Amino acid sequence: MPADLQVGLRYQHRFHVPASKTVPALYPEAEEFAQMPQVFATGFMVGFLEWACIKAINPYLDWPSEQSVGTHINVSHQAATPVGAEVVADVELIQIEGRRLVFAVTAHDGWDVIAQGTHERFLIDKQRFETKLAQKQQQLPERA
Repeated sequence: MPADLQVGLRYQHRFHVPASKTVPALYPEAEEFAQMPQVFATGFMVGFLEWACIKAINPYLDWPSEQSVGTHINVSHQAATPVGAEVVADVELIQIEGRRLVFAVTAHDGWDVIAQGTHERFLIDKQRFETKLAQKQQQLPERA
């Protein structure tokens, strides 16, 4: 754990929502999603919040050999955001337990608060993580 990574770290991240981050784009193969409104998708919003947390802590890590992975998300999606709007995430590191990091996260789109909640990340050694993942991959059944 980097000694200079401390509770209270804050970061703000901005992003303009393109059509590729809307509900119909979330799973193009899902007919149900294709029929839904073209607004910022919850799945992409979660990724945006994760991205903000990653950006917040990366300067404190030995990137890219030390990284973090998301392990828990508890957020609301409170308002719809149209294509072209700027979304802003504000994240704060509120807890550190060993390699486990917990963030308070919020996001707004200039009109509404669109998300509030918490996000947990876990610090990993990338090489060790990928070695374990490769072992799991080798155990998958063959697909015809």
